Amino acid sequence: MAELTALESLIEMGFPRGRAEKALALTGNQGIEAAMDWLMEHEDDPDVDEPLETPLGHILGREPTSSEQVGPEGSGSAAEESKPILTEEERQEQTKRMLELVAQKQREREEREEREALEREKQRRRQGQELSAARQKLQEDEMRRAAEERRREKAEELAARQRVREKIERDKAERAKKYGGSVGSQSSPPATDPGPVPSSPSQEPPTKREYDQCRIQVRLPDGTSLTQTFRAREQLAAVRLYVELHRGEEPGQDQDPVQLLSGFPRRAFSEADMERPLQELGLVPSAVLIVAKKCPS
Repeated sequence: MAELTALESLIEMGFPRGRAEKALALTGNQGIEAAMDWLMEHEDDPDVDEPLETPLGHILGREPTSSEQVGPEGSGSAAEESKPILTEEERQEQTKRMLELVAQKQREREEREEREALEREKQRRRQGQELSAARQKLQEDEMRRAAEERRREKAEELAARQRVREKIERDKAERAKKYGGSVGSQSSPPATDPGPVPSSPSQEPPTKREYDQCRIQVRLPDGTSLTQTFRAREQLAAVRLYVELHRGEEPGQDQDPVQLLSGFPRRAFSEADMERPLQELGLVPSAVLIVAKKCPS
């Protein structure tokens, strides 16, 4: 069965003659399949219908014959003798094969486009996952920095409270040293000649015991109490400072000033009393004090 030329086959399948000639020329006349691939890949190009200047023999897929080179006199008869004549049945069969080939190329193209779309979707999802992971890592880093900042602030707060305690201890030691030295440096009263010893023990005057420490119990407004031992010559301000540091309020909150009261006899200690020793205020050897919030003036 005679075969159609590549150009005729493409025209028979419905491709415009200009496109078919251009496809054959640009694919180097490698056959109908290569030309069809080119036509499908470039069917949307804006210049696909522009003519291509190429020798006629190369467009048709064959070299010019000697009769074509001689001139127009014998060219018509030579072309008619070399061109095979197809019956209608053969032409339909060849057209059917070409249409099947076109359909196959179309399916291959659709499958290739589907694979490319699937690959693009995978790429998009992969980029989305990478972006989500980067965002999550950024949030974790921010939470870690916030936790470190809270730990640092807590450590600074504990260090500040420790410095306050150390300062209180130093103040206590300095006051103890100061008052202890002053008591020791006081000149002892001149010895007097004792009078006659009374014959009866019941007539001996009672001796007053000296205390160098006192035990203070402090009752807080919430019903709890604090107990601490102070030196007898410490100032009442040391007791108030101890209460302000240990009355259980959260650090960082505004603390109201406190006022100290004695239960019996009922007495409210003033700011001037804060500079007086505990011994002088009658709080030795032990006493119970009540904490009240100081009214703003």
